[in-house]
Amino acid sequence: MRVTFATEAAPGRPDRPNEDFVAATLDAVVLLDGTGTPAGSESGCTHGVAWYARSLGSTLLTAMTQTAKPLPETLAEGIKAVASLHDFTCDLAHAGSPSATVVMLRRTGDALDWLVLADSVLVLDTADTAEPTVVCDDREARIGAAYRAAMDALHSGSAEHVAAHRAYVETLRGHRNRDGGFWVASVDPLAADQALTGTIPTDRVRAAAVLSDGASRLVDRFHLATWRQALDLLDQDGPAELIHQVREAERSDPHGERWPRGKAFDDATAVYCRI
Repeated sequence: MRVTFATEAAPGRPDRPNEDFVAATLDAVVLLDGTGTPAGSESGCTHGVAWYARSLGSTLLTAMTQTAKPLPETLAEGIKAVASLHDFTCDLAHAGSPSATVVMLRRTGDALDWLVLADSVLVLDTADTAEPTVVCDDREARIGAAYRAAMDALHSGSAEHVAAHRAYVETLRGHRNRDGGFWVASVDPLAADQALTGTIPTDRVRAAAVLSDGASRLVDRFHLATWRQALDLLDQDGPAELIHQVREAERSDPHGERWPRGKAFDDATAVYCRI
């Protein structure tokens, strides 16, 4: 595979690290989007979300390149290993313990294996269909839709919106990593069993894109491009240009009036793989 990627922290907060993580080899890609803790909300962890995303992401990429284990097994082992790194210093039972979405993509021989957990997006440009195949675990969005109204009615950046966003995140914690709710990588390795997975012959795939939800919002929240147009943009102009177009859209609507959202600006990561 030929892999290019770009990642950029949300602008306006230079003291806050990028909570996305991306890394790749010629045969493997891993992307994590850490779930941030809103201002005024506790997490029970002294290390933070960026640390969690980096620790799990680097652990997964190493394992993906050293073994041919199924991706869910690799993810479960990675979650368990990272939990052990801060088990004695942090409250892993806390509802706000750091978590992340996960996308894993690995080429093994003539097959392309993939795994998607939570709301980052995998887009496969397949040779036998005109429209790309889009894989996204939307359980969090479906559950969250019942609790968004108060937050979405307020201007992003206002004190009221900040409070409503914190309440929204804390409400969703009650649905995290449990039956009937949604699943993310955190401290429970059983979450890996809930991931969406698949395998496709490499000769059926022209290219693949992996996007954190801060990058996919160009299509799935702002509706300024189709998935086909996003793939063409990545192919012709690269991941940095896709993120640039996301930033332009965010700046055009700083208060969330056109596109209500929890974060006016979000960390954004885009990966493009030519197979």
